[in-house]
Amino acid sequence: MTLHPSALISPEAELADDVVVGPFAVIEGPVKLAAGVIIGGHAWICGDTWLGEGTRIGWGSVIGADPQDLGFDPDWRSGVRIGAGNQIREYVTIHRSSKEGGHTTLGDGNYLMTGVHLGHDSQVGDGNVIANNVLFGGHVHLGNRVFLGGGAAFHQFLHIGDLAMVQGNAVVSQDVPPYGIVYGKNKLAGLNIVGLRRAGFDTAARAEIKKAYGLLFTSGLTLRKALEAAAAMEWSPAARRLLDAVAEPSRKGIITRR
Repeated sequence: MTLHPSALISPEAELADDVVVGPFAVIEGPVKLAAGVIIGGHAWICGDTWLGEGTRIGWGSVIGADPQDLGFDPDWRSGVRIGAGNQIREYVTIHRSSKEGGHTTLGDGNYLMTGVHLGHDSQVGDGNVIANNVLFGGHVHLGNRVFLGGGAAFHQFLHIGDLAMVQGNAVVSQDVPPYGIVYGKNKLAGLNIVGLRRAGFDTAARAEIKKAYGLLFTSGLTLRKALEAAAAMEWSPAARRLLDAVAEPSRKGIITRR
């Protein structure tokens, strides 16, 4: 274990034998740091926060602080759960859940660039790239292998589907469909074909996804009519993921081309 002499470590914290904690970092409360975790200088890790193996926290980041929720009681017990192999760069903020017993979660292998903010109760999957200064309101659900461009802002309670891509500085207040490319203010540009190829989707799978996308968004049918038509057809699991996201959106509704 390598602990800088200026770091402050709570006696409640549980640190694996090879954890590294940088200068002036603060580990406060019942924090759990797994093997290979590295905490940069001036970072603050607090409360009921768990960091998985090999996760790195950049300088000045704050993980586990109280949510920005006017109705929150600081005495409520909640926390943050972060998986393995995440790269969390400088000045990232991840707030704990605003619900008693709840957790803000981050999966495995994510890359969060400088200044990212994950609001309370956000649920993030695996393998995502979140560029500088992306902002999540509370209760945002992010899938897997998504790329979010720098400065994009996401309203609370919405969903972002797997393998989607969002342009930098976009303003998003509705669900981003799986595999979709979104730009500007709730504008759907098309499918993330390059991302599908890189993820190993073969020609047949991509063709099915294109077919489902066309039925939903470019056929001229309402979403209700398009979903009724889709219900009478057979679909691959990958295409079904897109159809299900449209059929069961969050309270914000789904972005369309209209």
